[in-house]
Amino acid sequence: MRMDVIEVDAVEKVFDVRRRAGRLRRERHRVRAVDRVSFTVRSGEVVGYIGPNGAGKSTTVKMLTGILTPSAGRVRVAGIDPSRERTRLARRIGVVFGQRSTLWWDLPLRDSYRLIHRLYRVPDTVFRANLERCVELLDLAPLLEVPVRQLSLGQRMRGEIAAALLHDPEVLYLDEPTIGLDVVSKARVRGFLRDLNEERGTTVLLTTHDLTDIEQLCGRVVVIDHGRVVYDGALGGLHAAGESERMLVVDLEREFAPVGLAGVRVVRVEGPRQWLAFPAARSAAPLVAELARRYPLVDLSVREPDIEAVIARMYAGRSA
Repeated sequence: MRMDVIEVDAVEKVFDVRRRAGRLRRERHRVRAVDRVSFTVRSGEVVGYIGPNGAGKSTTVKMLTGILTPSAGRVRVAGIDPSRERTRLARRIGVVFGQRSTLWWDLPLRDSYRLIHRLYRVPDTVFRANLERCVELLDLAPLLEVPVRQLSLGQRMRGEIAAALLHDPEVLYLDEPTIGLDVVSKARVRGFLRDLNEERGTTVLLTTHDLTDIEQLCGRVVVIDHGRVVYDGALGGLHAAGESERMLVVDLEREFAPVGLAGVRVVRVEGPRQWLAFPAARSAAPLVAELARRYPLVDLSVREPDIEAVIARMYAGRSA
């Protein structure tokens, strides 16, 4: 039976910020970064926690890890109050912050991993098995002797993901895990995370601006905006709520009048190239097949909707 491994109940986080109010005077303002946020995550779930920049995502994750203490409300992770028992919780969670490194900057990856081995007191057999698996699936073998400061952003992100998993955490927090990765590396990381969840039942809370990460990994999304949860459910429901659209960019053999397809909106035409908008919840495959049947198609690409635009439209609708 699956239990709630993450519990967030009416959580608030308020910061006191001093702002200049003249040459010699400063005024104190209260900024509510998180405003009565509530949600739960069951063990084994992969949940996308998404929203625009400044929405409160990172603040929430920091409270879930114990870095910040809530101003109000209740947080539990694996039955532990993160702010009160941060050290105890650290052994049960893994964290990857896209813009911050948990690795030692001047040490090779292998030495960083050895330090983590000792720091978390991971049994030798567990450490070796986890390291071998991460090295193989994340293609880290050529990087083990390279100092972290010499790694590219994409290489470092793969190294960070491995570091977060060496002690077998029950819960994994990922902040932009595919940032800076090329297409092949992104696919490798996504496949690795899927296998990790399926084989070990690791609970994953994923923060990302890459909609493909969400589509391929998450069965559920929680959307936060202005510190409040504005949506909690399936990705298809998010697209419907935000009335989001995908963009199909097609190159035809020659210039045509705007194509006429049911449910498709022609946004732009430049010579033989046309930009076609269609509902994001709709599959692109039938649309492409119909285009290829009716027009001489040379090339095409599908552009995913921008998460921030979807959420902005949702929020505007709620405020109207």
